[in-house]
Amino acid sequence: MAAKPEGTPRQHIELILDSLEEGVFTVDLEWRITAFNRAAERITGIGRAEALGRYCFEVFRADVCETGCVLRRTMERRVPITNMPVHVYRADKKRIPIRVTTTLLEDDQGRIIGGVETFQDITAIQALQKALHQQHTFEDIVSKSPKMLKIFGLLPQVAASGSTVLIEGASGTGKELIARAIHHHSPHRDGPFIAVNCGALPDTLIEAELFGVKAGAFTDARQDNPGRFALAQNGTIFLDEIGDISPAVQVRLLRVLQHRVYEPLGSGKPVTTNARIIAATHRNLSQMVKTEKFREDLYFRIHVFKIVLPPLSERQEDVPLLLDCFIDRFNHQKGRSITGASRQALAALMLHDWPGNVRELENAVEHAFILCRDDIIRLEDLPEHLIPLGEQVKTPAGVTLQEIERIAIAQTLRRHGNKIVATARVLGIDKNTLRRKMIRLGITRQEG
Repeated sequence: MAAKPEGTPRQHIELILDSLEEGVFTVDLEWRITAFNRAAERITGIGRAEALGRYCFEVFRADVCETGCVLRRTMERRVPITNMPVHVYRADKKRIPIRVTTTLLEDDQGRIIGGVETFQDITAIQALQKALHQQHTFEDIVSKSPKMLKIFGLLPQVAASGSTVLIEGASGTGKELIARAIHHHSPHRDGPFIAVNCGALPDTLIEAELFGVKAGAFTDARQDNPGRFALAQNGTIFLDEIGDISPAVQVRLLRVLQHRVYEPLGSGKPVTTNARIIAATHRNLSQMVKTEKFREDLYFRIHVFKIVLPPLSERQEDVPLLLDCFIDRFNHQKGRSITGASRQALAALMLHDWPGNVRELENAVEHAFILCRDDIIRLEDLPEHLIPLGEQVKTPAGVTLQEIERIAIAQTLRRHGNKIVATARVLGIDKNTLRRKMIRLGITRQEG
């Protein structure tokens, strides 16, 4: 017969809690800590004797304590929270990532008498994830597309050169992210990064915005106002949608590129600029030059080095990677603990053409966060235009990522007339790779 353990029931509970690898603490209805195990001591750097009897927010200093306490949410809504990522500050003021789970503490009659929170230090896990994703990441840009990885490889050299850069790509492909990455790796990194959306400014304002205004230049100009070039001194100025500026502004901008000087409106005195210029457009500037809608001399001034960003439809392999990034971002922003997407939802995301590119995918994930009521994004949580009609809604229960890949390849083949080269180009893979995938997945050109 097993020996009866010595000590009181409370001591037995403490022994059990101390045997756990996860940190555990309990609170009463006044939010005072009533139990604090050894793992909690180790993770927070605060001893049990110091923690007991204190308010939980004084000990467990998480970044959500003031704005969205997860334990309070559980006790008020009577709904447990599982594996929610948050950050806490240790006793040594070091900020560390943890994963939190909460539940209610009830007596024998089912009355709530407090709450329980378990937490795990995920510093090592995040470090491993970061190392695994390092090869697919540059700054805040993630991709495993061969086209994008080639751009990643060039960016450090482009950034260090200090040369003018032209970034071409459809709206939503991340042109400003690329521009910021170039700035952060350039000799101008300690200076400001000033972004100007040229397409959003009318001709009557764009010159004043770019070059500034001297007092008295016109009726309402009562004081000097510096332009974006002045604000970008010693840094980088990003001219987004440069293809939308008028011929008159093109002439003024050409002078800045040629002589590195400009004149504020109402001033005859030239001002020197050392700001690096990065331009971007969703238009085909070379075609605009041919039709005389964009100055050829200005085009060649900004076209020292050109980066062409592929649309998301040409790098569909990035959809799951981007999905994970957006889920992680919105989890932190909105205090959620969504872990991923269902097979049906992922299939719908993989099969969409994404005319709005990465920005459209980001918006779709945020839309899903509004509707999602558990820890998995489901098909019905996605925007309506992403949900296939008819029988396509019902993805087979046993569908795998391999099946999603098979569907994506088959549908892309159909859209491009069963042409191998065109299909491979859209999918962002080599034509021989596509042929091998078709053989492995059992895809024929006649598949409907």
